[in-house]
Amino acid sequence: GDCAAVARAAWSAARTALEATPGQLPALSRAGVVDAGGYGLVTVLGALVAVLSGERPEAPSAERTGTPGPTPPADPSPDPADGGCEAPKEQPGPAYEVVYLLEAGDDAVAALRTRLDALGDSLVVVGGDGLWNVHVHVDDAGAAVEAGIEAGRPFRIRITHFGVQGGDRHTDRTPAHAPGRAAHRAVVAVVPGDGLAELCAAAGATTVTARPGEPPASGELAQALLRTGAPEAVLLPNDPELRHTAAAAAEQARAKGLRVAIIPTRSPVQGIAALAVHEPGRRFDEDVVAMTSAAGATRYGELCVAERQAWTTAGVCQAGDVLGLIEGDVALIGAQAADVAAAVLDRMLSAGGELVTLVVGTGAPEGLAEYLEDHVRRNHLAVDTLVHEGRQSGPLLIGVE
Repeated sequence: GDCAAVARAAWSAARTALEATPGQLPALSRAGVVDAGGYGLVTVLGALVAVLSGERPEAPSAERTGTPGPTPPADPSPDPADGGCEAPKEQPGPAYEVVYLLEAGDDAVAALRTRLDALGDSLVVVGGDGLWNVHVHVDDAGAAVEAGIEAGRPFRIRITHFGVQGGDRHTDRTPAHAPGRAAHRAVVAVVPGDGLAELCAAAGATTVTARPGEPPASGELAQALLRTGAPEAVLLPNDPELRHTAAAAAEQARAKGLRVAIIPTRSPVQGIAALAVHEPGRRFDEDVVAMTSAAGATRYGELCVAERQAWTTAGVCQAGDVLGLIEGDVALIGAQAADVAAAVLDRMLSAGGELVTLVVGTGAPEGLAEYLEDHVRRNHLAVDTLVHEGRQSGPLLIGVE
């Protein structure tokens, strides 16, 4: 009897606290809903009361009109306000999308991730070498920007209010007039070879080919974005050297009324990973988050041939040496492309991975892809390999997901 009384008292106090939550958080008040975690706790305590006393207390109302739950109440107690709050299934989530580029060090970004994770959801922070792309959904947009200011120098800040989208934002439904429909979003990808251009085009992207020593200018990228005719576009620079060019192109396109997001892809293999999860039927921000996450989860490597003697992070190389790069840094120096590529793969896969992507260039020796496929099959169980003919100038691009 005492246990049942304690459980009922706990349930009653929790329900009173739940009914007060819309007045404690502005986002809940605007949406007219109660706190989802509190709603769950009241439900659990109600189940405990039912087990201990045999009586099932009234569940929190499913609608603002005070419609009770499906089980008739054993001890009715009307809501003190307007007949109850909506069930949390209608909760639309955070009110704002905040996106900005950030110049900051690794330590500051680690602290930023922790702070933003506590402020909201859909958090993505990707990048490197001092430049980061930050994306988060929050109720307090000012706090998200202030966190960036404390971490470093945020710029190109964009804040979008979700109010126009209503409670439908966290569902898979896209209204017929919404800009997230397939015909209303384009992807523009910068690629270093004709084969990569064909691959990305087949995945639905508009491509801009970057020739060796001839990177595209911001005006060229802006024109490519605008020529798509779509009101929304996603830009994949696929090269760390193009980050400022891409940012300038996006600003030029935005000045013409185009909504643009830059996925900070640093290699074509990250671009391939982003395109693989691209779904134009999703809402814009959700598609950007998915593509950014896929790109950030893809480690990248590369084989190139040294043109002259030079100091590298792996020692001194001579003209003609094969260099194995991981995440942009020289990790290995060797004489044979196959040996260097296999060693790069082993090192990259030592951190784990399920899929290897090999993009073969014009400088690759014959049979290189087949040799590496066999190497992965023999030495790394349960790892799949995809091979693409990229026809870029270097021998090989490597991606590990």
